[in-house]
Amino acid sequence: MALDITHTRLRNQRLSAGRFAGPEDVVRWLGAVQAQDYAGAKWALGLRMQRARDADIEAAFSDGRILRTHVMRPTWHFVAPDDIRWMLALTAPRVSAGIAPRYRRLELDGAVFRRSQRAMVRALRGGRQLTRQELKVVLQRGGVHTDGVQRLAHIVMQAELDAVICSGARRGKQFTYALLDERVPMVGTRSRDDSLAQLARRYFTSHGPAQLHDFAWWSGLTVSNARAGLATVEKELASETINGRTYWFSSSVRALASPRAAYLLPVYDEYLIAYRDRRAALDPSRWTQVAPRDPFSAPVVVDGQVVGGWKRIQKKGGVGIVLTAFAPLDKRHMVAITDAARAYTRFVGADLELSWS
Repeated sequence: MALDITHTRLRNQRLSAGRFAGPEDVVRWLGAVQAQDYAGAKWALGLRMQRARDADIEAAFSDGRILRTHVMRPTWHFVAPDDIRWMLALTAPRVSAGIAPRYRRLELDGAVFRRSQRAMVRALRGGRQLTRQELKVVLQRGGVHTDGVQRLAHIVMQAELDAVICSGARRGKQFTYALLDERVPMVGTRSRDDSLAQLARRYFTSHGPAQLHDFAWWSGLTVSNARAGLATVEKELASETINGRTYWFSSSVRALASPRAAYLLPVYDEYLIAYRDRRAALDPSRWTQVAPRDPFSAPVVVDGQVVGGWKRIQKKGGVGIVLTAFAPLDKRHMVAITDAARAYTRFVGADLELSWS
């Protein structure tokens, strides 16, 4: 039987089957979950959980059972505490090298980072958790110039990459930072080869079928390093070549039909963002101009394919969801999408007001 890429991904990503009890289980399974859109990232976890509620994921974040930091590519990800140190050791040097030109434009160098991180450690020691603006005051008192939003943001980001700080609990709607050494006690280190193998194993097991270049994109590693990681674990995986492209995936799972046909995914869900080649699920040639397409809407997926977009609009006493179809939908699809919208409003604990643009 030919490899069914989309439905096998839906299953391996735990969207269609095998959902987890807790958010920390989802994060550990996927390895890392892109999380610069915090509300959307919580929903990404909720989609892969049994009977998930937004408040449950918020509690896990506050307790430090999941952490949010810069770890792969220059953006935030959710990671598990057990994974944060070896992942940073593996991926952070390349992230820092990639944004070095920006550091030079902002007049940031090793001396500035050392001085700023010493100030942050002093201020956060003893379990204190501070917002970015509170850290700005700390840095200014320590003689570190923080003029401009970008300079402050990059100083804080480098402290995350250097494993000095990580996410604390939210204070209202504000994010805080805590010392990583206090949030996650030091454990034994992994060798670089072991870390490469572990990251490759996590990715192809949870995100497969996927290509080598998909793994390199997702991890931020060079293609040669990604290839080395894959080579270490390829005997544990199955592979299939389709139209000259080789896909790797867990040998224990093959193509299965999805029991739940429709999903309202967040903007940066792993189902799309984790692949450099997204043609299996994202094929605009199948779309017709039913309605103008909004590049800022999140994807609606039916039977593994992006067929529309959706936006949340805050309503008094409930949540409004505006749906846009990119192609004609039959009654079965409409019912499945409506059920998916209801699942989202149950997650956030609000009544649904649904409309189609």
